[in-house]
Amino acid sequence: MTTKQFAARIGQAILVLLVTYTVAFFLLSALPSDAVMSRYGDPALGLSEAEIAAIREEMGVDKPLLVQFFTGLIGFFTGHFGNSTQTGAAVSTLIADALPHTLILAVCSIGLAIIVALLVAFLATLPGLGAIATFFRGLPSFMVSLPGFWIGILLIQLFSFQLGWVRIIEPSSIEGLILPTLTLSVPMAAPLIQVLIRSIDETQAMPFVQAVRARGASESWIFWRNILRNSLLPALTMAGLLFGELVGGAVVTETVFGRNGLGYMTAQAVSNRDTPVLLAIVLIAATAYVIVNLVVDLLYPVLDVRLRRPAQDSAKGARA
Repeated sequence: MTTKQFAARIGQAILVLLVTYTVAFFLLSALPSDAVMSRYGDPALGLSEAEIAAIREEMGVDKPLLVQFFTGLIGFFTGHFGNSTQTGAAVSTLIADALPHTLILAVCSIGLAIIVALLVAFLATLPGLGAIATFFRGLPSFMVSLPGFWIGILLIQLFSFQLGWVRIIEPSSIEGLILPTLTLSVPMAAPLIQVLIRSIDETQAMPFVQAVRARGASESWIFWRNILRNSLLPALTMAGLLFGELVGGAVVTETVFGRNGLGYMTAQAVSNRDTPVLLAIVLIAATAYVIVNLVVDLLYPVLDVRLRRPAQDSAKGARA
C-alpha cells in the first residue's frame, strides 16, 4: 500500500466514523423517551416538572438537537464523551474500565476460533480421510446454527454445575475467560472454516500444488507450507470482520457471564436510555472495524507476494 493509498484509507475511515456518529445520534434522538425521564420521571420519586427541567438543563439535554449534535461531535474528536445520564460518571471513565475486559475476551475468542478453523479445515480437505473429511465439512453448518446464549448456558451447566471444573461465582481472571471464550469462539469459527475450506479447495486445484505433490512431499507439508498461505486472504478478511463485530457486539455473552465489558455496558445503557454511553460504544465499535480492516489490508502484501508487484513496478518505473 502506497502512502497515497494509505492517506485515502484514513480519509475513508474518518468519513465512516462521521456517518456512523450522525446516524446513531439522530436514531437515538428519535426514541420516544430519554434517560432523564427513564430515571426521574417515575411519579413515586415526587419530582416536579421544574425539578426535572433543571436536571435536563444541568445535563445539557435541553439544548436544540443540532447544538447537542455538534457539541457531542467535537467532544468525540477531543476525547470527551460526556457524562452518563444515568450515573453522572464520565463516559470515558466507564469505557476505560470496561474496554480492556472486552478486548481480552475478543483476542482470546478470535485466537481460539482461528486455531479451531485451521485444524478443522485441514482435516476436511486432507485427501484420503473419506467420511471423516465429510463430517468436518458439515461441521460449520451445525456450529453456526447454535445460539450464543444457549452455548453459554450449556457450558455453565456442564463445566460449572455438573463437573465443577470452572467456577462461575467469583472466578479468577483466567477462569472468568474460559467459558465466555468458548461460547464466542464456536459461532465465530464456523464462517472461518467455511471460507478456508472453499479457498483451500480452489488452491489445491492449482498446478503448483500438483507439482509439489509430484515431488513426493507429504500432504501435511503441502498444506501447511504451500496451500495454507495462498488460501489465507479470504479467511483473514473474515477474521477482521468478526473481530470488529466482537468488540462491540458481545452483549449476550457478557450479560450471561456477568462480565463488566462493553457488551454488558451496552445492555445497561439500552435499558436506561443512556444516550452518551450508547453513542460512545457505537463509535468504538465502528473504530474497531476501521482499524482491523486497515490492518488486514496492510497484511495482504505480506501474505501474497503478487500484491507487492504493482508498487514495485511503479517504483522501478519512477526510477527509470
